[in-house]
Amino acid sequence: MTAPLLAAHPVVPVVVIDAADQAVPLGEALLAGGIAVMEVTLRTAAGLEGIRRLSALEGMTVGAGSVLTVEQVDEVVDAGATFVVSPGISPEVVRRAQARGVPALPGISSSTDLMTAVSLGLEEVKFFPAGLLGGPAMIKALSAPFGGLTFMPSGGVGLGNLHEYLALPCVPAVSGSWMVERSLVNAGKWDEISALAAEAVAAARAALA
Repeated sequence: MTAPLLAAHPVVPVVVIDAADQAVPLGEALLAGGIAVMEVTLRTAAGLEGIRRLSALEGMTVGAGSVLTVEQVDEVVDAGATFVVSPGISPEVVRRAQARGVPALPGISSSTDLMTAVSLGLEEVKFFPAGLLGGPAMIKALSAPFGGLTFMPSGGVGLGNLHEYLALPCVPAVSGSWMVERSLVNAGKWDEISALAAEAVAAARAALA
């Protein structure tokens, strides 16, 4: 994932699907709401097949979330993922993603993690879990000695506070699941998801303006 992608897509949905058949309708619902990027997690058995199906959906950029191992990097890239996201930072996972030619967005929670990110040549990271780690104030403090890095906060981010994160120059995008809640996906409420996506995009663009 590159900075221009984050700048173009300021809201990155974190998706959990329980059935692979949900993947494409969900992707279409997000596209209808103006969101053209998805992080499909490997938290369920359907995640990998969901990535595979979404990789063929025109206009959608699909990444894999909850990538914990080198083997999972290979699995998701082979399935069509174009970026990988992890809850923490693993040099092995990052290097494997780099070797496969896809950006890695590892989770960081400390300056030590950021030192590791710099040593791996990364320019952007996921800040997770943002809400429990001090939110925007913590990102502002951490970013001071790491001027070349950008942050995508995730965890505890929602419509009510995304503007606080996006007000920081080092935060081009936020990540969250409020517009793709599992209950909405399982109920097939695609129109509601589209509306929530449009609302999220509008709020993010207003915050960045």
